[in-house]
Amino acid sequence: MGLREEIFEQPSILRNWLESQLGNVDQIAQAIRERQVDYVFLAARGTSDHAGVYAQYLWGSLNRLPVALAAPSLFTKYAEWPRLHNALVVGLSQSGESPDIVSVLAEGRRQGALTLAITNAIHSPLAQAAEYNIDLQAGVEKAVAATKTYTAELMAVATLAAALSGDGGHLAALRRVPAAVDEALRQDEAASKIATRCRELTQCVVLGRGYDYATALEWALKLKELAYVFADAYSAADFQHGPIALAAPGFPVFAVATHGAMLSDMLALLRRLRNENGAELLVISDSDEAIDLAQSALRLTADLPEWLSPLASIVPAQLFCYHLTVAKGYDPEAPRGLHKVTLTH
Repeated sequence: MGLREEIFEQPSILRNWLESQLGNVDQIAQAIRERQVDYVFLAARGTSDHAGVYAQYLWGSLNRLPVALAAPSLFTKYAEWPRLHNALVVGLSQSGESPDIVSVLAEGRRQGALTLAITNAIHSPLAQAAEYNIDLQAGVEKAVAATKTYTAELMAVATLAAALSGDGGHLAALRRVPAAVDEALRQDEAASKIATRCRELTQCVVLGRGYDYATALEWALKLKELAYVFADAYSAADFQHGPIALAAPGFPVFAVATHGAMLSDMLALLRRLRNENGAELLVISDSDEAIDLAQSALRLTADLPEWLSPLASIVPAQLFCYHLTVAKGYDPEAPRGLHKVTLTH
C-alpha cells in the first residue's frame, strides 16, 4: 500500500475510530475533570506538532484550557524542566518512539501530573510512559509522509474536546467528519490537474488562520518533504507583519479559507494579494467568494463547523502534494533523506 492509498483510507479509519474509541475518551475526560487540571502541556514533533497546534486552538476555545507547546530539548539536553503542577501532560506521536517526547511524559508523571499519550503504537515507549492512552487505530502507515495518522490525531484531539465539553451537539458534528473527508477526496482529479500546471513550482507561502493554521503548517511540510518545494507557512495575521513583502506579481500563495470567524479576514487578505500584489493564488475553501478570488482552487463542502474544518481541509492538500510530487518526477514513497520513524533526543 502506498501514499495515495493511505490518503483514501482516511474516511473509513475515522468512521471506525468513532465507533470504537468514544468510551475510552469519555473515561479520560472524566479523569481530567476529576483532577481539575489548570492547563495542558503538549509535546510533539513534525506532523504531530501541527496536530498540537490544532489542540492549542481547540482545547483553548471549547474547553477553556490553556495549551503550552513543550520545548522537549529542555528535558533531554538541558535537564532544566518546568514545573508541571496541575498540568495535563500530553505526548502526541504517531510512532511513540522519539526519546525527547517520551522524556516529557516521563518527567510529567514523576512530578505527579496527569499524563496522556495519543499514538498509533499502543505498546510504544510513549504509551508505556503515560497513565492514559488514546490509540489512533490507523493501521500500519507504510508511507514515509504521514497522512492517515495525522487526521486520526486530529480526530482524537477533537473527540477529547467534545467529551470534555459535555455538549452532545459536538459529538453529532464529529459524526459528520468521515463523510466530509469522503467529499474532500473527490478533489483528486482537480488536484492532479492543478499539480501538473504547478510542476515547475520551487517556492511558495502557505497561509491559514485560527483552526486552519494547523492545515497551513501541515500543507507546507508535505510540500517540502515530498515535492521539495521551499514552502513557508504563516498565520495570515503574521504574514501581514512583514512577510507579505514577498508577494510580488506571480508569486505563488497557497491559502486555506473556510467558513467561520476568520473567513472575512482571509477574504480581505486574498483580495489584497490578488488585486494589489498580483499574487498567484491556490485556495482550499468551502467559500464561493474565496474560490472566485483564486486562479486555482480545491473545493470543500460546507458541512462541518469551523472547529472541525482541519480534518477535511488537509485532504485536498495531501492530494495536491502527492500529485505534484509525481508531476515533478519524484517518488512519493521514498522522499530523500527521510525515514518513517525519526528519533530525536
